[in-house]
Amino acid sequence: MTAWLPDETTLHHGNGPYREDRAADVFAVLREQAGNQTAQVTAAGAAWLAGAAAYPRSALSQWESHPSAPGVLPCGSAFDVVNVPTLFGRRMLEHLWADGPGSGPVALHRGRMLLFASPGTAQRLPSLLDWEEWGGGPASRSEGDAAGEEESGRKVPPLLCHGTGDAVTVPPLTCGANASGPRWVVAPDTRSPWLPGPDVLLWACVRVARSVPSSGPRISIFPPADQGAKVYDVSRRR
Repeated sequence: MTAWLPDETTLHHGNGPYREDRAADVFAVLREQAGNQTAQVTAAGAAWLAGAAAYPRSALSQWESHPSAPGVLPCGSAFDVVNVPTLFGRRMLEHLWADGPGSGPVALHRGRMLLFASPGTAQRLPSLLDWEEWGGGPASRSEGDAAGEEESGRKVPPLLCHGTGDAVTVPPLTCGANASGPRWVVAPDTRSPWLPGPDVLLWACVRVARSVPSSGPRISIFPPADQGAKVYDVSRRR
């Protein structure tokens, strides 16, 4: 991940003059605590997140006042979010980082993994999965339905895709390693992070689906053999 980037517009926002001794300077806290860790947001990453809000400067001010509180941001403009079960999401990340181009920001929230994707992904990804016959069902299923269908043996669970008109909970800018609430797995660290599109996430879903052995019974197209039937040696036919 990239190191801290000097960003005067991020560090010196607001109408009043900037003071070095501001106790609520969340970016100074980030600089001291996070460094280059992927699980901590940088100042540039915070500016990118705030850019998704209707009023970015207000969002930054709220984070300065409450850096350990989660926030809510709208989808569709700066990013979309693909919401998957945690285990399936971790396997997707393994393939994305080991064999693919990597990932954008990723967060954990309520037993689900949130993969930040390029705008438009929420609309296109379910259609691509259905076209490739890997779809697990409508994207509008509830989280309980999605978890239950994954347990029943579906290879690709129904994805909860959040796009235009939706909003998601984002983790706090600063959170401890043992935090029980939402937290970052791959935190945003630049003003222009690379975000995977629907084709990249489709590739990752298919890779995971193909790598998981089927847990269901094998179905044969042939009828069961009759144990009492006579067997003839057809090699002796004239």
